Amino acid sequence: MTNLHRIGVVDSHTGGEPTRVVVSGGPDLGHGDMAERLAVFRDRFDTFRSAVVNEPRGNDAMVGAMLCAPVDPSCAAGVIFFNNVGYLGMCGHGTIGLLVTLAHLGRIGVGTHRIETPVGVVAATLNAPNDVTVRNVPSYRFAKSVAVDVEGFGTVTGDVAWGGNWFFLVNDHRHDLTLAHLDPLMDFTWKIRRALNRRGITGAGGQEIDHVELFGPPSSLAADGKNFVLCPGKAYDRSPCGTGTSAKIACLIADGKLAEGEIWRQESIIGTVFEGVGRVVDGRVIAEIRGTAYVNAEASLLVQDDDPLAMGIRG
Repeated sequence: MTNLHRIGVVDSHTGGEPTRVVVSGGPDLGHGDMAERLAVFRDRFDTFRSAVVNEPRGNDAMVGAMLCAPVDPSCAAGVIFFNNVGYLGMCGHGTIGLLVTLAHLGRIGVGTHRIETPVGVVAATLNAPNDVTVRNVPSYRFAKSVAVDVEGFGTVTGDVAWGGNWFFLVNDHRHDLTLAHLDPLMDFTWKIRRALNRRGITGAGGQEIDHVELFGPPSSLAADGKNFVLCPGKAYDRSPCGTGTSAKIACLIADGKLAEGEIWRQESIIGTVFEGVGRVVDGRVIAEIRGTAYVNAEASLLVQDDDPLAMGIRG
């Protein structure tokens, strides 16, 4: 007889980028903090990650969010974010999607809520049913104007910055940030990431730079700039990227191009917009990112033990 396991999920999108929150049927990750539970998840249950977000149930753009009981009783929830190839310390769009999902489930109301992540506690405010502001973990620029030789493109210069994930931010690239030029953008950013790895260019403590972010002029008068973000699993971010916008704001403030408290409107490759502001606290930038998310599915994922692709198609 075939064994059948059900995984309860709620899907949403934040500015076009999907989030799949696991609300039931997940593995027992113990009672440690979110960083410790992430290690258990990665070391013992990585096939579950693949089953939730990879094909045939998911896709390369899907970000998963494992809903966990928080350690800190002042927190509304704990969460571990994951994608098609691994795990994320923090995810801005995912946190926005998580709050809208918790509200949809009747677990929170309008107001500010603390959320435990593997890189620390973030505060997120549900302004309205689909409108969320995330107060991110401290962001900062680690290295300015880092030059790297990129195959087929020559020398590319960018900043290395932390916004909850590690980014290489490039302003001068001569690429058109439109979906019509998606293939060249993917090729260029992937080659940058490979060049960074080859050269041993990292974030603090040797941590891998797994996001590459390009910037250009906005398409909309409602935005101050436009970006294209290559995510770790070789997918592009449909949203303006919450952690990427935080890293950008940290660099702008460091360069004196954005005042503390001044709004920066970041447009995505598909035209959606996040609003962000930053303030310097103890030498780091605390960015607040505001965006909208919408629940678009409630489902039970079915895992059958005789299905040869039950745990997803893994690259």
